[in-house]
Amino acid sequence: MLKGFKDFLLRGNVVDLAVAVVIGAAFTAVVTSFTESFLEPLIGLVGGGGEAGGSVTVDGQVFTWGSFVNQVITFVLTAAVVYFVVVTPMKKLVERRAKGEEPGPVAPTQVELLVEIRDLLRAQQGRGPGADPTGPGTTSLPGQL
Repeated sequence: MLKGFKDFLLRGNVVDLAVAVVIGAAFTAVVTSFTESFLEPLIGLVGGGGEAGGSVTVDGQVFTWGSFVNQVITFVLTAAVVYFVVVTPMKKLVERRAKGEEPGPVAPTQVELLVEIRDLLRAQQGRGPGADPTGPGTTSLPGQL
């Protein structure tokens, strides 16, 4: 099960990217909630407390520096978690594969790919899947079709 999940993570395609975007958005919501619930009130207290905490008014213009600091903290926390939870483990995995310590995902053989193509063509024509690829009319020698 873990090997399949690891192979899934290492295949680069659109589905993987979509999953990453959804997880990233969900995690960003968690970090945003944390900063709004806990850090923003602390920033307001440091800035003088009350409704005006974390803001300055100059000639009728309100500058909400506390909100900006909150967004910077949200960004830094999100970037740190993504780096330590995703980037660092993937980098170590790629390094181990480059050294040969861990095998990469197994690519399908030519015969498997051709059988899949044949079955897809038959399905488009309304016929069922083909017979065993080692049946009559095929060779059983490796590497020959």
